Parts: sequence; structure tokens; C-alpha cells
Amino acid sequence: MGGGGGREGKSYRSRTQRKHFKQNRENVWKRTKSDPDSAEHSPWQPFATQNPSFDEYYKEQGIVAAEEWDTFIEVLRKPLPAAFRINSSSQFCADIRSQLENDFMKSLQAEVIEGGEVDAIRPLPWYPDNLAWHSNFSRMQLRKNQMLERFHEFLKLENEIGNITRQEAVSMVPPLFLDVQPDHFVFDMCAAPGSKTFQLLEIIHQSLKPGALPNGMVIANDLDVQRCNLLIHQTKRMCTANLIVTNHEAQHFPGCRLNKKISEALEEGTELKSNISQLLFDRVLCDVPCSGDGTLRKAPDIWRKWNIGLGNGLHSLQVQIAMRGLSLLKVGGRMVYSTCSMNPVENEAVVAEILRKCQGSVELVDVSSELPQLVRRPGLRKWKVRDKGNWLASYKNVPKYRRTGIVPSMFPSGRTHMDPTDNGHNHEDANVSSEDGTKPMVDAFTSFDDSVEEVSDLPLERCMRIVPHDQNSGAFFIGVFQKVSSLPAIQEKPISPKENLVTRTDEPNKELSNQVTEDTNRLEVDVADDTNEKFTEEELEANLIDNEENGAALEPDPCDTCEKIESEEPQVPVEKETDSKRTGGKRKLQIQGKWRGVDPVIFFRDETIINSIKTFYGIEESFPLSGHLVSRNSDTNHVKRIYYVSKSVKDALELNFRVGQQLKITSVGLKMFERQTSREGNSTPCSFRISSEGLPVILPYITKQILHASLVDFKHLLQYKTIKFADFVDAEFGEKASKLMMGCCVIVLNKGSKASSDPIQIDASTIAIGCWKGRGSLSVMVTAIDCQELLERLLIRMEPESDNSLQKNNIHTDEVKNTNDDGKNEESESIKMVISS
Repeated sequence: MGGGGGREGKSYRSRTQRKHFKQNRENVWKRTKSDPDSAEHSPWQPFATQNPSFDEYYKEQGIVAAEEWDTFIEVLRKPLPAAFRINSSSQFCADIRSQLENDFMKSLQAEVIEGGEVDAIRPLPWYPDNLAWHSNFSRMQLRKNQMLERFHEFLKLENEIGNITRQEAVSMVPPLFLDVQPDHFVFDMCAAPGSKTFQLLEIIHQSLKPGALPNGMVIANDLDVQRCNLLIHQTKRMCTANLIVTNHEAQHFPGCRLNKKISEALEEGTELKSNISQLLFDRVLCDVPCSGDGTLRKAPDIWRKWNIGLGNGLHSLQVQIAMRGLSLLKVGGRMVYSTCSMNPVENEAVVAEILRKCQGSVELVDVSSELPQLVRRPGLRKWKVRDKGNWLASYKNVPKYRRTGIVPSMFPSGRTHMDPTDNGHNHEDANVSSEDGTKPMVDAFTSFDDSVEEVSDLPLERCMRIVPHDQNSGAFFIGVFQKVSSLPAIQEKPISPKENLVTRTDEPNKELSNQVTEDTNRLEVDVADDTNEKFTEEELEANLIDNEENGAALEPDPCDTCEKIESEEPQVPVEKETDSKRTGGKRKLQIQGKWRGVDPVIFFRDETIINSIKTFYGIEESFPLSGHLVSRNSDTNHVKRIYYVSKSVKDALELNFRVGQQLKITSVGLKMFERQTSREGNSTPCSFRISSEGLPVILPYITKQILHASLVDFKHLLQYKTIKFADFVDAEFGEKASKLMMGCCVIVLNKGSKASSDPIQIDASTIAIGCWKGRGSLSVMVTAIDCQELLERLLIRMEPESDNSLQKNNIHTDEVKNTNDDGKNEESESIKMVISS
């Protein structure tokens, strides 16, 4: 943690100030008005867009030719143009693309900045199907320019709904080279903030029929809990049942391997019968933590913070994460390694070390023919390492006292070059013995010959580096790997007795966490828990059944029972509450799963509730409901939300139970049903309503509590939120609505002018909303922003022939903004005119 941050930092400052006050000393924490450094006398200054160390480093590395340097730096100092991507799986994907092509491209042309590009906005030529767009305006210009206000509001609204994602253009590239298919298991190792995860989910959901779910899934992982929250918020807009969000160190991600003998033993006497015995992936996205100097245009403060130590310090971690990703990759699978850094020590050096460690089991794929319109440059085969102001062309030039921070893998050859009898043998680490049992001569120091530069003999030109001035973007590096055989056994650093001491922490000992071994069959399962104990088959089976029924961990522990806050969004991790005084109110004791501070994932098996839901909504038997529902509360009487998971996620969860809940799951599944807590809701035959997120998945299978509404009545519902049955324009629809059972119902927009009595047919163009049928009225259960977006979509889709569609759009926007606190809107003659049209 940073110095002085958080609760501890505040406490320290307060104690120090009290001490100074008692001793009548000057308060060093408070600035006087005469202080020349006071903020009052220090107006804000723009970030300095220069750094001599940066210039010296990258000129020497030859990232760009000398004659390009001025252009490269000039572009790097300019603000980054905004870019965004249309959600290809969105119901309104074609509508939004058409609006961009036929409306905004023309209306924004007059605002093209002098000296900028010809087009105000344009589709990125290398992204398929015109789904990604580049704007000639920076994010700051979009926010500040009044002439761009309509376009900015469009971007904000559609981004919040999930129809588009605002994302840096080069950040969209790595997922495209993964070649993801709908049936793939995909692992995003360092996923936050979630733009690439969202992109991967789009790909596996593309071209599916309504209600259909892909056979694949995405596991998105991040080390930081708060970044996991951001990731959850970002991906929630996708409304997917094919996602699991986890919170682990990427380099120690659990293997979740189930021993074959134990698997056979568990099949009898347990309901969990997963189709997978080990969590391996078809595709892995390894977008590792990096120094981030490729994002200078977006984050100009990096100019001030940048130093060479940032990249050098991350190199070894990047290698570890990439190797872990390859160990979790299926043979024949593909992994993309990427960074938003231009530094070869973080890029080509890592790729080269991966190839050396894998010893032919992994190939670097030549993808130069893929995405031909993407301007990219081949990877480097030679570079130097900078350390403490010195240029190092080879590891032999590294002083002894610096060899803990500067390792052989940072150099093009990856060799120590310390032993004259080495004859070119590659030592992966100076601390690892050579094949003949002798230690490399790491203590010798050879004089530096500046005329000799190492050149890698690996095909690193197959990597790609994207530089800013080639296509007015940020910078990025990408390498694509194909796994052709099992990885060789790699010698791990032995664990010292001190490291093997049992400690109580919120996460298992990282050195002893369960790791994938592709070619071994151990007789016991290494349960990655805090005590690193091994269970017999009988203990594992007994504990598994207890865990399934009670939501407890395989190894019950008093520390796993803690107080927690009932939050509005249970999938967001809530830190453990330790204050014993806070036991009243809504707080309660709840049995925790294996990971303290995160709600357990429980398969929801209350047949009484499930059958009441099926009966009330007339859900067809063809919809796989049983076995696909999960909750985060082991007490079924107090479950507030029920989540739906796809078959692939279901299999992964069942495997996770069998191996002792090795995955720390912060979010899983699609919110399908929510308990109705109002007084009126408690008197309904079914106490659970369908959530807006889950409605598109279950809609084709609902046969009860569903009605067609005409366009005018559908608009009325979106505008006024609550309408009495007698006030509907279509009296027949109002009468049908009054005869529905009290509770949640679904209203489908009829494509004709009146409500239809024919059986409801659901297709990709069907628009539906959830409503609540009360005693005398029908109320919309959709957020205000969703209502606003739907109204605007209806105007564009249903009334394209109108010449004043923009005027109507503004009327509707203003009308929605003028909503009263009671959820009803003020009528006006202009609104009536729009509705009647």
C-alpha cells in the first residue's frame, strides 16, 4: 500500500499533529497563505510531455527509425482520439451501426478540427464488419465542445446500456488474434477493467438465436479485489450466463485438477457429475501488467513517472504469468501475450524466454496475414538492457551486485555467458545447476565490449508492435502462441522450511497452491487451502456432500463464519466485517465458503420455489432450469437473487466443488430471478420476478403472464411508468392485462398497429420489457435510462421516414428527464403529438 494511505495513514497523521500541538511545534501538515508552494499560488499546469530518459532509452533501442523519431514523439504528445466498439451481440447492433453511418458521420463532419483527419468519425478498417469506430476528437473535446454534445450523450447512454464499449483502439486488437469460437473455454488472466473480457463475451455470443447460450465460457481473473469490482460492473452490461469472475494472482491461478481415481469414487453418492476433470482452456488472453508507456497519449502523467526501472522490475513477473497461462492451455490451443508497453524487455525478451522454457512445445505463430489492414511492425531481434545509467549488451556485463534484479532472460540470447566452457548452452537461471552438476560462473565480471551486440536466433519478427504515428493510436505489443505438445517439466525453486510454515491469511500460500501437472496422476488431491492438508477419498466425499448442502468449505474453520453486509449487488465482494459491535440491523451471521469475505456459490435446489416459478410463468420443459440455478446465500428462505449459469459454467462450478473450492469466485452467472419484497409482492402466487438482465434468455420459453402491446401503449408504458388498465389506448389490451395474475408479467411490443391475440413469436427483433401487474394498474420494472434508450431506439427503428426524427428524439429525451419523483411524467401537447404519430 502507498505511504500514508487508508485508515492507518490518517491515524498516523492525527497522532503526529496532536504531538506537535502539545509541544507547541509548527504544524508541518498545514500550509500558510504565505507559503509559496500553497495550492492557492500554484495554478494547475498541464503535464509536461517530455522525459529525457524516455527519449534516450527508446532512441537507443531502435523502436522506430531515426528519421521517424520527430514524427513519433509529436504524435505521442497529442491527446488520444476516442474510440469505441459496437456490441456485436446487442439486439440493436445494426441500428447503432446504421445511425453512425447515416447520421453522425454526416452531422459531425462540420466539426472536423483543422489540421486533423478528413473524417470526424470513421470505422476502423481492420476491425470486422464496421463494428469498431475511431473519432477524430479526444475525450476532453467530446466533453467540452457544445457542438459535440449530442454525439457525447449518445456515447454515454449506449455505453451505460451496454450497446457500445468505449475502448482504446489498439486494446481491441489482442482478442481478435485469439480466434475465439462459441464453444471455446477462454481464460482472461489479468482482465480488469474488463473491455477485452467484454469483447471476448461478444465473440462467443455472436450469431446466436434468442434464448440460446453458447457452449463456451469466459473466466475473467484479476489480482485486485477493487479492480474485480470494476470488472464486474463492466461485464454486467453484457447480461451473460457464460462468465465467471475470479480473484487470484495470475501466476498462481489454481489448476482445478481432479484425480481420476477420486473422480470415479465420487460419482457414486453425489449429484455433482461434471463433464470435465481439469480446468484447461482453448484460448488464453495474457494481457500482463506492464509499465504502460504505450498509453502516454491517454495518460500523460506517465511522462513524469516513467523510468527504466518500471519495465525491468516487471519482466520476471510477466514471464511467470505467461508460463502459467500456457500450462492452463490445451494442446492445440492459442494464447495471446500482450502489453501496452513499447519496452523490448517487457515484450520480445518475455516472448523469447517463453520459447526457451517451453523447448519446442510452443510455437510463435506468424499472423502477418491476419487483419491485413492493421498497420503493425515486426518484433525486434536485438535490444539492450539499461540499468543504473549503464547500457548492458549482454548478461556478462551485469555487475555481481545487480544480478538479483537484472536476469539473463532480459537479453536477446537469454544466456549467462559467464562460463568459458559453456559453449553456448542456455542456462535459464544463474542459480540453476547445469547438466553436469556444476554451477555457472556467476561471480566473474567480464569487461564490457560495446561493439558486440546480442541478436536472438528466435523468430521474434513474428511478434507485432503497434506504434502511435502509424494509424493515430496508442502503442501495443502482441505475440501469438500455439501449444503443440505438453510442456516439459520445469524445475521449481525448492520451498524452504520457513516458507512452509502455516499462516492464517485471506488467501492460500502462493508457493504451495495447486498447480497443473499435465502428465501426472497423483493419488490425492492437493487442496489449495490455508493449511495445505491432503484429504483421503472418504474425507473428500463426506466433506463434499456437507459443502453442497450447507455451503461450507471442505475444511470448516471458525474464521469462515463472519458478519457481512447484505449488499444490493451480492456478486461484488464485500470485505469481512470484524467489528463485533456491529451485529444489529440488517447484518447477520452467514456461513462463508472457502474464501473469507466473498459469498459462497451455492447450487439452488429448492424444488418448491423452482416449481412455483415454472408454473407461474409457464416455463417450457425444454428450458434447462433445474441444475442451472445458483445463489450466494445458503439459506434458501432468505435468498434474494437467483442466478442462471450456462452448461459450461455449471460444469466448471461442479469441478470447483470437487477439488475443494480452489476458485475464489467474486461473480458468476446471470441474474435471472429477484425476490419481490413489497407488501403487494408477498401476496402473489410467485414471490420471484424475472430480472431485466435475464429476460432475453428465458423469454422464448415463457407461455404465461405474457402479452402483446401495440406501439402506442408500449410507448406509454415507457414514458409514464405506471398506467391504469382503463387508460390504455387499446381497451382490449387493458382488459387482458387486468386478468393476469398479480405479480410480474412480460409485455412484448407488437409489430402491427394493435395488440395481437396470436401466439407470441420471439425472434432477434423482438422487444420486450418486464412489468408488474398490480390491483388496478400496470407498472414498468425497467430503469429510467433503459426506458430512455428504448424510446430512442423505437423512434429510429419505427419512424425512419420522418424528417424531424432528431426533433422527436430531443423531445423524448427532455420528456424522460422531466420525470417526477413518483415515476410518472408530466403530459404536454408535444408529447401527445409524438405518441399519436
